[in-house]
Amino acid sequence: MLPTISALITSSEAGDSSAADALFSALYAELHALAGRQLAVAGPGVTLGPTTLLHEAYLSMSQREGCEFPDRARFMGYAAKVMRGLVIDHLRSRAAQKRGGGFRITTLDDENGVAVAADDEILRVGEALEELADADPLLADVVDLKFFCGFSFPEIASMRGVSERTVQRQWEKARIYLHRRMRDCEALPG
Repeated sequence: MLPTISALITSSEAGDSSAADALFSALYAELHALAGRQLAVAGPGVTLGPTTLLHEAYLSMSQREGCEFPDRARFMGYAAKVMRGLVIDHLRSRAAQKRGGGFRITTLDDENGVAVAADDEILRVGEALEELADADPLLADVVDLKFFCGFSFPEIASMRGVSERTVQRQWEKARIYLHRRMRDCEALPG
């Protein structure tokens, strides 16, 4: 009989590296789809592919100690957060190169201007979401599960053992927080 996801998570947390590998294999297709959604949100400016992002996330997650995942929702939320962080790091690195870190002569066209604006917006969303995670981790997890993982309200409610309405209220609170934070960032002089 194959072990359940919960059993694999428990064994993985206990330090069983074969369980961690089995967990990764069991969730590979779902994690690959998650990586694809992360890159779709980031837009065309990110030069990573879903498989590369997934493998980078796996390496990052496997090197961290003390992470606990009592259930699938928290594991997927954490994976989404790691992938989002990798995408943001990639965009920051690219932005630094555009500002002279990787000096090269390029032409100025409309397409590059649009990509820079999209990169900046993604960086601001990432920063706002990190602030939300500091202020209210449950709300930030709902955003990760809904927006970045693509789970529906009923799925998130089931994973968390709460009502669908509770998840919808948390989603709305998180959206209000993020919209206000993004509006405040736009109002600040550059």
